[in-house]
Amino acid sequence: MEKSPLFSPVLIVGCVIIMVSFAIRASFGVFQIPIADEFGWLRTEFSLAIAIQNLAWGIGQPIFGAMAEKIGDRKAIILGAVVYALGLILSAGADTPFLLQSYAWLVGFGIAGTGFGVILAVVGRAASDENRSMALAVVTAAGSAGQIFGAPLAEFLLGVMSWQMVFTIFAGTILTVILTLPFMRAPVKTDRAELEETMGAILRRAFKDPSFTLIFVGFFSCGYQLGFITAHFPAFVTELCGPIMARGVLHNMGITTTSALGAVAIALIGAANVGGTLLAGWAGKHYQKKYLLAGIYAGRTIIAAVFIMLPITPLSVILFSIGMGALWLATVPLTSGLIAHLYGLRYMGTLYGIIFFSHQLGSFAGVWLGGRMYDAYGTYTTVWWIGVAVGAFSAIVHLPVREKAGRIAVA
Repeated sequence: MEKSPLFSPVLIVGCVIIMVSFAIRASFGVFQIPIADEFGWLRTEFSLAIAIQNLAWGIGQPIFGAMAEKIGDRKAIILGAVVYALGLILSAGADTPFLLQSYAWLVGFGIAGTGFGVILAVVGRAASDENRSMALAVVTAAGSAGQIFGAPLAEFLLGVMSWQMVFTIFAGTILTVILTLPFMRAPVKTDRAELEETMGAILRRAFKDPSFTLIFVGFFSCGYQLGFITAHFPAFVTELCGPIMARGVLHNMGITTTSALGAVAIALIGAANVGGTLLAGWAGKHYQKKYLLAGIYAGRTIIAAVFIMLPITPLSVILFSIGMGALWLATVPLTSGLIAHLYGLRYMGTLYGIIFFSHQLGSFAGVWLGGRMYDAYGTYTTVWWIGVAVGAFSAIVHLPVREKAGRIAVA
């Protein structure tokens, strides 16, 4: 029997949309210091805007997932892109913290409409059983590829134009993904039992399953760590490595400023995660996903603890970025694949969206606490150690998950 190809038009289009969406999303930490310096805002004000953005993303994810299952994937993605662009354009005109925080709701909902919840469900349905784990990993890796150039591009553009103009350019960029949608036609690959099960029934079945709760709780730390690092790591690096960078460290690599080091750190996380995510997709096909997830969270915990305990230098920043990056989004194909395995493909977008809400609650906490504790104590150390603790907690809670498909999913 001829094997189904891994790469299809649906997969390629999904990668393009995720790449553009995440390139923009991953760049927001680069804007923290320029915006704060222009208006004299406290670090908390910008942090709250990014935290709200992450919360809106989490709230919007199951909504857009359900919308895609009701009105169609492409319509949901178009709506997401338009809302994303509108949020960016309005944010470019924000001159008070309240306005920036208000428009962050639109940006967050836009990310939800062009993000993992919708795209992974489409790709999951379009992929064959033997290719599904790797297909989900490829799309997730595309998000990391966007992160590779998103932050450095924002840093470059900020050197030649205002942050408001950069936001406007990004708004136009996200709208271009609409041009790729005619190639996104995914079949609804479900069996008769899944087609007969209503959304209400699958939600009740999931909510009664302790494994669903454990996965929901465990995904919190992933969001906490990713949200904090994306929003605060460039500023964190800028402040701690300033004296060392002044001595010319890493000049031979073309990294001449702390802001450039922060942008490069985010890009390195994305680059390392391309390989890490693809490896996770391959491993998810051969090993139990819950053990892989527990191992990833344990690895993150160790890397974060070692980094904060040792002297922080430009070299340690680079090594940390590569190590954390290898585990960065490796949880996504495993978590989404586990949801598809346990509950089927019919309502995967909605169920993953609910799980992802926990991720974004963690993002909200990580981003907001980062700014709040920095303003209170002048350091990120406490919020960093909280991230270490929740990472260890997530490693533990995945172990009792029962990785056995439910009755309807395997009917």
